Amino acid sequence: MKLLFLLFLEEDEQTVTRMLAELDVTAFSRVLLEGHGGGKPGWYGEISPQRSRMIFTLIPVEKASALMEAVAQASDVRDGSHPIHAIQVDVEAVARSRIPTPRADA
Repeated sequence: MKLLFLLFLEEDEQTVTRMLAELDVTAFSRVLLEGHGGGKPGWYGEISPQRSRMIFTLIPVEKASALMEAVAQASDVRDGSHPIHAIQVDVEAVARSRIPTPRADA
């Protein structure tokens, strides 16, 4: 299993969710982020934060490789200075909580 993190601007969310759908990645979590980094100062002399997103998913090795390749080949980002980033992490072990047994008196 692999844990993949995808970091991208809000404007590229459709591109990323399309990639996931095309690779049949149906279980993932999405987090809204405020990204800080390069850019040009605005009216108040500060660099405005970016409205960013992060999606993370736990998937088999084969899907992880395909998703990493899809990100590497993606060219339809809205802002070329803010590409989609993919980070892959090896997963040593996975555990799940037990599914409760329905009580007879419920």
